[in-house]
Amino acid sequence: MARIVNFSEAVSIGIHSMVLIARAAESVNVLQLAASTGASRHHVAKVMQRLVKDNFLISSRGPNGGFHLKRPAQQITLLQIFESIDGAITIEKCPMDNPICPFTKCLMGNLIADVTREIIDYLERNTLADYAWEE
Repeated sequence: MARIVNFSEAVSIGIHSMVLIARAAESVNVLQLAASTGASRHHVAKVMQRLVKDNFLISSRGPNGGFHLKRPAQQITLLQIFESIDGAITIEKCPMDNPICPFTKCLMGNLIADVTREIIDYLERNTLADYAWEE
């Protein structure tokens, strides 16, 4: 099935795991995150390493080890997590990646750029604290 908007599996793991960590009273380990997100522990570990490296998380080893936030949840935006994992979001002029357009008016108008801007704005204004409660 085709999707117009699709986040990478790594971004999905990263954002969901960060919310789970923000909600937890104690450190959360890779096995717990993998079970909660339905992802492989190896993929979760790789994503968590990236977030540790970018100073979002502190990692501790041992039987009681795991991850906890390095900064308060209200200081970490969903956009920061996204860009840590997949890089900066760019707004392209042509949604078809055509260097030369055969038309004087884009067939998609500004739709793709507008939707991308809305997604960036949403991710930027939402922090982990906005999701750090149980529903």
